[in-house]
Amino acid sequence: MPWPSRKRDKAAVADKKEPDAKIAKTEKETSDKEEEEKSAKPPAGSSKSGWKNWKKKESESGGEESKITYCHWLLKSEPESRLEKGVDVKFSVDDLKAQPNQTTCWDGVRNYQARNFLRSMKLGQQAFFYHSNCKEPGIVALVKIVKEAYPDHTQFDQKDPHYDSTSRKENPKWSMVDVQFVRMTKRFIPLAEIKAHHLAHKADGGPLKDMMLFSRQRLSIQPLTQEEFDFVLSLEEEKPH
Repeated sequence: MPWPSRKRDKAAVADKKEPDAKIAKTEKETSDKEEEEKSAKPPAGSSKSGWKNWKKKESESGGEESKITYCHWLLKSEPESRLEKGVDVKFSVDDLKAQPNQTTCWDGVRNYQARNFLRSMKLGQQAFFYHSNCKEPGIVALVKIVKEAYPDHTQFDQKDPHYDSTSRKENPKWSMVDVQFVRMTKRFIPLAEIKAHHLAHKADGGPLKDMMLFSRQRLSIQPLTQEEFDFVLSLEEEKPH
C-alpha cells in the first residue's frame, strides 16, 4: 500500500505560474471547479500539420468516426513536494514505478464529478499519467486500470489529509481504482503543446476541439474519447515544437 493520499483532487491546486489561477473550491460546494493548469502560451507555429498527418494515418488505416464515448482517461498527480495538513502529497510517475508491481490505488479524490469518472472506469482501460502543479505540466506516461472502483480507505482515516467525517462505511462517499504503470511516453508531451493543438482544432476542427483539459481544468480525473487519446498519443512520435 502506498503512502497516504499522494494523488490530488480536492478541486486541485492551480499549476504554478498561472496568472489567473482561481481559488480552489471544496467538494462541499455545489459547482465543480476545475484545476487551473499553467496556461503557457502555445509554441510558435500551427498545429495544422500535426492534425493533417494524424488524419492521414487515420484514413490510411481505414478508421471511421464513431459516436463520442469516453474510454480513456487523464490522471493528474503532483510530482513536486507539497504539504497538505502536514502530509507530503507528492506522487510522481517515478513513485508509481517504485510501487510493488508498479501498481497503486488512486486515492484522495474529493470532487464528485471526478469521483463519478473513477466509478466509470473499466478494467484494462488506459490513461495518461499527467504531472500537474509543477514547473512544466504535461503527460509523462501511460497507465492502465487494473481494479475497478471500490471504497477509498483514506476517507475513514482521521490522520489522512483527505479524511471525510461525513462519510460512512455502510455508504462510502468516495471511491478509488488501482492503476498500473504501462510505459513512459516516448517523450514528454507538455501542456503548452497540447494547448496549441486544442486552439487550432477549435478554430478549424479536429479531435482536441472539446478536450476537457481546457474546459474543466481543475478536474484531476478527466475522460478522453478514443479520438482525443489517439491524437495526443501520436504526438509522442513528433519532434517537439
